[in-house]
Amino acid sequence: MKTNFLGLCLLILMFSCKDNKTDKVMVDREIKQYTIEQFMDNEAVNGGSFSADNSSLLVSSNRSGIYNVYTIPVKGGEMNAITTSDSTSIFAESYFPNSNRMLLSADGNGDEINHLFVRELDGTIKDITPEKGAVSFFYEWSKDDNYLYVGSNKRDPKFFDVYKMSITDYSSEMIYQNNDGLNFEVISSDENYFALSKSLNTNDSDLFLYDAKTKETIKINENQSKNTAQDFSDDNSTFYYTTDDGGEFSYLMSYNLQTKEQLKVLEKSWDISGSRFTSEGKYMVVYANEDGKNVIDILDSKTMNPIDLPDFKDKSITSVSFSNDEKWMRMYVGGSNSPSDLYTYNFETKEQHKLTNVLNDAIDVEDLVTAKVIRFKSFDGVEIPAIYYLPLQASVTNKVPAMVWVHGGPGGQTRQGFSSLIQYLVNHGYAVLAVNNRGSSGYGKTFYKMDDRNHGEKDLQDCVEGKNWLASQTEIDNSKIGIIGGSYGGYMTMAALTYTPEEFDVGVNLFGVTNWIRTLKSIPPYWESYRESLYLELGDPFSVDSVRLKRISPLFHTDKVTKPLIVLQGTQDPRVLQIESDEIVAGVRKNSVPVEYVLFEDEGHGFVKKENQIEAYSRILKFLDKYLKKENTPIEGETEGSKI
Repeated sequence: MKTNFLGLCLLILMFSCKDNKTDKVMVDREIKQYTIEQFMDNEAVNGGSFSADNSSLLVSSNRSGIYNVYTIPVKGGEMNAITTSDSTSIFAESYFPNSNRMLLSADGNGDEINHLFVRELDGTIKDITPEKGAVSFFYEWSKDDNYLYVGSNKRDPKFFDVYKMSITDYSSEMIYQNNDGLNFEVISSDENYFALSKSLNTNDSDLFLYDAKTKETIKINENQSKNTAQDFSDDNSTFYYTTDDGGEFSYLMSYNLQTKEQLKVLEKSWDISGSRFTSEGKYMVVYANEDGKNVIDILDSKTMNPIDLPDFKDKSITSVSFSNDEKWMRMYVGGSNSPSDLYTYNFETKEQHKLTNVLNDAIDVEDLVTAKVIRFKSFDGVEIPAIYYLPLQASVTNKVPAMVWVHGGPGGQTRQGFSSLIQYLVNHGYAVLAVNNRGSSGYGKTFYKMDDRNHGEKDLQDCVEGKNWLASQTEIDNSKIGIIGGSYGGYMTMAALTYTPEEFDVGVNLFGVTNWIRTLKSIPPYWESYRESLYLELGDPFSVDSVRLKRISPLFHTDKVTKPLIVLQGTQDPRVLQIESDEIVAGVRKNSVPVEYVLFEDEGHGFVKKENQIEAYSRILKFLDKYLKKENTPIEGETEGSKI
């Protein structure tokens, strides 16, 4: 499935020093540099479920060093710690609808075997999905608030069934048995209809409605296209979904459950990425992905006219949710140069409250960089979008080194959002160009499909052209340009060092795929519904496609690598196995190339613990200072390695 696993998001930059006057200001002003500890002292807060009486919100925060669960008063005040784990991250799912019980979730240090837990009123915590090895997800609460809907693969590791679980004794009954490899999307509040999808390839999917009374399954789309369920109307008369049928971008459609009539509800010049009604159906929330940026409209569901939202000037509202009585809304608000803060807004009183200040007080926001969306032509004329961070201290007379940043996926997208790692690198004098190479989502389905069956080839050339764009900028030292990426971006880093060995000066590989045959054969069983789609896009490792997969796998061509490399990996990673990184490091070291290896025994696919993030990011900067800036130039042939 084409997703961005890390979620490595970036925001639009408005700043550009082009004229001499601006350039002089930038050179003359002292830019304070901050340590990684200061950057990681920023707090990450997410979620925000309202309590039944609207007095508080339930959120997740990493202020303790890993994610724990907290409550915070709806009008602001001190956070109260609900969990105090010092090993496994715990996340807030939701308050119970009619009590202060709390639904929580956690896996095993990144192994993605997610369980659901309840924090009872007496403070005890109970695992309500204790089946060993089974993955469980919370979908939503029932309309009468007496049940929660849960997805679990405990019956068959390959497929997720839907269960209805009582909030009194946590007993459950299966209400949809998934025998056909379909994906559950949403359920009508009367439980009569289940929206289900079938992945056809990494872009297209069929959409179905299952009638629980008649046991009939109705296909919604007529043509092959991307179709995604969104919601049912409050009276269960209408089903809403998005589709890109006949167009490049997804738009919102309605389907009348009685007459079967389908109507276009809303269309934009970018993808409508989501739509949801509030609990009583008063508002419809619509998300659009506009050039890598979340844009939110809240519509009056009767008139479909947008309501006025608070104005945050140079910052954007990136996420919203509502209280059950629809009187309160919580919002996350941020920009590329500041992490998102949590706000609440009362629709009756028009009161607005800022609940968090997540940017470290020691950091002056004026020392951080606002991102800028740019576009460049690739080798064959295809226009490639990218997000550019230029250090404030950069100028024609003070050229800086640069890194090409490649997102995860395949098919992810670098978004306009705050990244501590990117700001840390930029603050220390490295320009960053985040390339949304062909095959990235968000730019139309034609662009999205352009990398199918040519991974490590045309999409890699897009990254090389991104490097060439950087090299043409007057503020960039064109002799010092590297490449960095995580997951699929880590693969692209290794592909760049292997197949275009003279283009980039260093590589930073965060848990990247290096052997496609092994990776595609070791897909977790609970990804079964997407396995065929991945094989269609990348190749079937059990067929003649294995010849091509071996050809594009850097592990089999490590003798070509000549530039310094750092690899970072979590031992619990179920997607990119540790052996991928072990073997690529061993292979490249045979070339007497400088290689550093940083291994975390308590992380999965991405690093979530602050202690590990500090170690990982500081090691990346030290590596770049040594091998790209050439500060403390290493002895030729030197190799390094360490395990954390």
